[in-house]
Amino acid sequence: MSLIYVTRAMQDDIPAIGAIFDLAKAFLKASGSPQWQAGYPNTDTVAQDLANQSAWVLKVNDQVAGYAAAIIGDDPNYQEIDGAWQNNTEPYAAIHRLALSQDYRGQHLAKYFMSSLISILNEQGIHNFRVDTHDLNQPMQHVATSNGFIRRGHINILDEPNDPLRWAFELNL
Repeated sequence: MSLIYVTRAMQDDIPAIGAIFDLAKAFLKASGSPQWQAGYPNTDTVAQDLANQSAWVLKVNDQVAGYAAAIIGDDPNYQEIDGAWQNNTEPYAAIHRLALSQDYRGQHLAKYFMSSLISILNEQGIHNFRVDTHDLNQPMQHVATSNGFIRRGHINILDEPNDPLRWAFELNL
């Protein structure tokens, strides 16, 4: 049986996270999605997440198997929505850049990772969560909906040069 857990990312994890991003970008490109095809995310993004204490990793047998950033506070990308947020009063955590190593695809670890992040943040008093993804990123849409997120409408990513339209999802506990 494998040891599987979620922990804060460390500086030493950055090379493994960079490799995960590279393969995730290739996976998205192969599926026809323009998401993550303009250089973002990268190791500089992870370094910034580390500095902001929002970087998390999924580990399997002490190896980095996945990465996500959980950012508490207003996200400028979520200010305008073609639809409506259910909860606009409480603080929320935006979960961004969730990616798994291709070595662990198909094992439902992304669902576990998301669920664990929700549990950790819930214990910190965060009960409102948001995620977004491209229309062609069916795996991420499945992770969101299988964790109870509800599709709320479309948003536009402010600094996305290729195709900024994203589905936005919300979970309220």
